[in-house]
Amino acid sequence: MPVPSAPPSANRQSAIGNRQFPGCLSLLLRVHLRQTWRRLKAVREQSRLLSSLIFLFVIGYCAISFWFFRLGLFFLGTFPGFGTVLTERLIYLLFAFLFFLLLFSNLVINYSNLFRNRETGFLLSTPIPPSTIFQWKFIESTLLASWAFVFLVAPLLGAFGLWRSVPWHFYLMTLVVIALFIVLPAVFGSWIAVILARYLDRRLLQMIAVVLALIVLGYAALLLRPGAIPEDIRETRVLEVLDRLLVKTRFALFPFLPSYWLSTAVLQWSEGALFSALFFILVLTSNVLFFGFLALTKTGDFFYESFSAVQSRAGWLGGWRRTFRPRSQPTKPRRAASRLERWAALLVFVTPDRRAIMIKDARMFWRDTTQWGQTLLLFGLLGTYILNLRHFSQHLTNPFWIHLVSYLNLGACSLNLATLTTRFVYPQFSLEGKRLWIVGMAPLGLAGVVRAKLHMACAFALILTGSLICLSCRMLKLGWGHTIYLSMAVGVMSLTLTALAVGLGVLYPNFKEENPSKIVSGFGGTFCLVLSFVYIVAAVVLLAFTSPWRPSGRLEPHWTLAGWLGFGLLSWVMGALPCRLGLKRATRVEL
Repeated sequence: MPVPSAPPSANRQSAIGNRQFPGCLSLLLRVHLRQTWRRLKAVREQSRLLSSLIFLFVIGYCAISFWFFRLGLFFLGTFPGFGTVLTERLIYLLFAFLFFLLLFSNLVINYSNLFRNRETGFLLSTPIPPSTIFQWKFIESTLLASWAFVFLVAPLLGAFGLWRSVPWHFYLMTLVVIALFIVLPAVFGSWIAVILARYLDRRLLQMIAVVLALIVLGYAALLLRPGAIPEDIRETRVLEVLDRLLVKTRFALFPFLPSYWLSTAVLQWSEGALFSALFFILVLTSNVLFFGFLALTKTGDFFYESFSAVQSRAGWLGGWRRTFRPRSQPTKPRRAASRLERWAALLVFVTPDRRAIMIKDARMFWRDTTQWGQTLLLFGLLGTYILNLRHFSQHLTNPFWIHLVSYLNLGACSLNLATLTTRFVYPQFSLEGKRLWIVGMAPLGLAGVVRAKLHMACAFALILTGSLICLSCRMLKLGWGHTIYLSMAVGVMSLTLTALAVGLGVLYPNFKEENPSKIVSGFGGTFCLVLSFVYIVAAVVLLAFTSPWRPSGRLEPHWTLAGWLGFGLLSWVMGALPCRLGLKRATRVEL
């Protein structure tokens, strides 16, 4: 049922509501903090072994990433002048890209939390003012979208401080500026989400998003195209040459970007220029206070109107047809089969009941804006990665570097697949929610439904990673034998990662949550990501050391065979075993 639109005196009533319910926001915060604490205790009581494994993974990631960042920074520091300039430009680039990624992440999560969350609809039916509901959802979305950013940059800033030999107050300053920095993309992302929900229909939004993604991808291809190097470049000073090589990274130095204020404050403080750093900290603080005040006090009523528009809006194409169709023209009967069903009918080797499950999952995926929006971002990053490989391969002549880059490429393709399987495949079983009994009563059975989801995910993963590894190997100018070898490896890894995500999704379901981001952020999703990362690292290292193209000396065939046997055993343990346990668990689920 549509939510009634806000009355003309919404601002005055919202202010009155805030005075009547001054403790609503603190009540929501206390309740959710208590629920989070109980969930953490339940996870610890559920399996101490798994909790310890995740804790050790977090500590290991921080230690290993800190070690790698430290090695890289100290290596750049061995080049006087050049290393300092390059390090500073890399920091500007890093925070600029993270700002745009945070903006997109906040946009997607805010849209899901504000307009696709049952809790939001329930809270709007209570006497709690819409501004308070928006404040709570804004805080929740900011924390959910920004924890990975903090988790990523903490080892880098720690290694940077050790490299620069900074005093102790540098680390306190970085905590403050990072806490301020994450507020701005959260505010802008929430505003964009509210505006899109108010004025754009889902289909129109999908069309605009696809067109914008193609434009951005084309612009990135032109921007990242390497330019011709002049003949007299050797006669120029080193800093001038470096500046000409980094000319396409100058966008990160735009002075009105919040990432520029953060990066400059960090660099100035590390050099001892405290007053200059304090200036940029105050600039960041003033913008956070201004835009944060507007978001927390003036966006609630507009959010209420947007929520009402989302709940009462008809389809954009359907509404356009009803508006411009003549009244005398009779309505055409609906076609028996949609375009998606006709395409699925071409899969003659798939039984009709499994085709029905595949069509249902495809429709649910396309109707969820957050799902296909994040998929669009991931494919954009993959496209950028592929476009840059052909420029990178022009400088590979040493067999050692060719071997190293080929297996780093294998790891990158596998990590992209692990991101997709953890984010989109793992929550598929949990997203059935309270409708699980309807699916389970089908003739296919609940175990058959899980198998259909597994087969669909495996087919998609094989097509994606197979195309990606073949294209990237051709960009790296590898031989056909090496390409087929890596394609077989990534095919086995695709099946393993997909089976792992499906099996753990059935073993650790969360039927109470409808937001896929929150499902993945839980215990089972984190455990799936940890196991996927451990499997990829172990598999890539094992295949690299037993490869027949190893540059340090050709191995005997039995060593390569032993490596593949170990790789196959590892894949079976990490993929087939969790999948079998998940299928067995699906047969015992009480509907």
